[in-house]
Amino acid sequence: MTAEELHRSATTDAAPPEGLSLPLRALWWAAKGDWNQAHAVAQEGEDADAAWAHAWLHRQEGDLSNADYWYRRAGRSRSPLPLEGEWNSIVTALLT
Repeated sequence: MTAEELHRSATTDAAPPEGLSLPLRALWWAAKGDWNQAHAVAQEGEDADAAWAHAWLHRQEGDLSNADYWYRRAGRSRSPLPLEGEWNSIVTALLT
């Protein structure tokens, strides 16, 4: 699966594809436009990948101080890319 295919499934399917990790499921819900569900899923994870997705969600929300906290937990810094570009980067990294 590619980032494009994952994004496309969010526009056509009612639920995320089977077998996705928590961070990928969170980002799928974000692509679907359900920030609350995305955030709930991201909060279930405790690893660096979940923290990265969680950071992106708070960046999308506009809560940059909270986003920066989660980026630090993920061992990353806030991306200079537009939100869509960072979403693609995170999804691509997590799919490989």
